[in-house]
Amino acid sequence: MSPVRRFLPADGVTAAASVLLAAMAAAATLVPLFARDDPLAIGDVLALRLLPPFSVDPTGAFHLLGTDRFGRDLFVRMMLAGRVSLAIGIGGSVLGAAFGTVVGALAGWRGGGTDRALMAATDAMLAVPRLVLLLVCAALWQPGMATVLIVLAATGWMGVARIVRGEVEGVRARPFVEAAAALGVRDWRVLWRHVLPNALDPAIVATTLGVGNAILLESGLSFLGLGIQPPRPSWGNMIAGGRDLIVTAPWVALAPGVALILTVLAATLLGDRLRDRLAGESARAARSLAERA
Repeated sequence: MSPVRRFLPADGVTAAASVLLAAMAAAATLVPLFARDDPLAIGDVLALRLLPPFSVDPTGAFHLLGTDRFGRDLFVRMMLAGRVSLAIGIGGSVLGAAFGTVVGALAGWRGGGTDRALMAATDAMLAVPRLVLLLVCAALWQPGMATVLIVLAATGWMGVARIVRGEVEGVRARPFVEAAAALGVRDWRVLWRHVLPNALDPAIVATTLGVGNAILLESGLSFLGLGIQPPRPSWGNMIAGGRDLIVTAPWVALAPGVALILTVLAATLLGDRLRDRLAGESARAARSLAERA
């Protein structure tokens, strides 16, 4: 079975979520490149301000989702914001998972004092509410994309570390690991080549599920003014910028809000299906071993 077929099971929900995420990523990459005007520059406010969706402005330009209070095309800005949110969501989740994998692998492989020390640090971090920690870190340092990315990675590794530690402890007890050690293979090579590949499936699921959570957290920070700063758009600061127009021009806040909901929903559904698929494979493997015994 190919890796794609393994991790993306062929069912309607998974296909729809995958297509939606792929379409969002493609639009976020391509739409700002072919935009007629600079999405960060203020336009002709008097002529272009708060045009409704499907409008044509006096210059003949079509605005699919209308314009904002500064005359900027809302669809182009929303896709540019999607580029930022997707990059931060995926990057923060992957970086946090990578660090958590290293911590969990060392704790599960070494055991003893190393395990106790690393898990104590992990438990201490888990005891602090992540949102509070994010707010404190974002308030201490200069808000921006790099800060949000680092903060998300630094506060999102603990769950993956605990998952990987448990998996590594289970795999370490298998006969093939003992056989590799008996043949004189170095510890780090056994861990890297034989143990980790058999312990990463739950970490991959946790990383996939973490993407939607990271996007939500970034949008929340940007909504509060502690994340991405204007004029660079983020779904969070676009919603914040349109909240006082919710009655007179609701599309300004609703468009990025819908994009945020759909993207997070697609990422979560994809993670759920991936978890179910891997859980089913584990159950089938256990039944197969029981039958052979």
